[in-house]
Amino acid sequence: MEALLAQDPMLPRRYRVKRVWKELGDVATMELEPLDGDPVPFQPGQFNMLYVFGVGEVAISISGDPADGTNLVHTIRDVGAVSKALTSVSDGDVIGVRGPFGTAWPVAQETGRNIVFVAGGLGLAPLRPAIYHVLHNREHYSGMTLIYGARSPDDLLYAEEIKSWKSRFDTEVEVTVDHAAPGWTGQVGVVTIGLDRALAGIDTADVSAFLCGPEIMMRFSVMSLTAAGVPEERIWVSMERNMKCAIGFCGHCQFGSDFICRNGPVFRHDQVSRLIAKKEV
Repeated sequence: MEALLAQDPMLPRRYRVKRVWKELGDVATMELEPLDGDPVPFQPGQFNMLYVFGVGEVAISISGDPADGTNLVHTIRDVGAVSKALTSVSDGDVIGVRGPFGTAWPVAQETGRNIVFVAGGLGLAPLRPAIYHVLHNREHYSGMTLIYGARSPDDLLYAEEIKSWKSRFDTEVEVTVDHAAPGWTGQVGVVTIGLDRALAGIDTADVSAFLCGPEIMMRFSVMSLTAAGVPEERIWVSMERNMKCAIGFCGHCQFGSDFICRNGPVFRHDQVSRLIAKKEV
């Protein structure tokens, strides 16, 4: 099977849904296991094409631990026909998986640096494998900060896990929401408020930053980072746009001269900054 997959990247491999659970009202996380051996190893930031038989397929970032060689984890929001079918699967169902595809967060190459993660909404899911990598190898990094923003307290992803990250003495975690709710005692406001506060307390020349979320959030976060002295070549963004085939054949995800699925989804910001703010690119 692995030899066949290597020859034909368009051929899905069958995976069983080991377990699935609701994260939020329209968001589910599924843990998958292959029916024919071990999962293909992946790098933080890569994605798979998930196929529901009789419905279609969609590109979903891998959101599990890259050190876990037995299970494949994806977090999915119900925003269309295929994602609705994926969030509606049950334990024991079988789906198709192609991948992994795409570029990775270069966390393994940034050892010795102060790692700053900035996530908005569901953008925490593609960053989570990189967060796991840094936490597993925390002694190799001078610092780790996570700034995470959501619309409301009810929209916070991985809420219990975030609590465990906040309890660590070797990490800084700040969570903010756009709109508070009764009982919320945390920060209220856009992520750049927390990001500016975090950057004020660290040596920004030592920072490597990884951003994933709405493009407007990433643009303003980059402005905060560069204004604080973080070199643009030390900032990476995930540009997940309209990926349909995963290998650059269909052209749906063309971004200037690049294809997001083949040359991304992770890009160094200075390589794409001239295009991010342009409409209809």
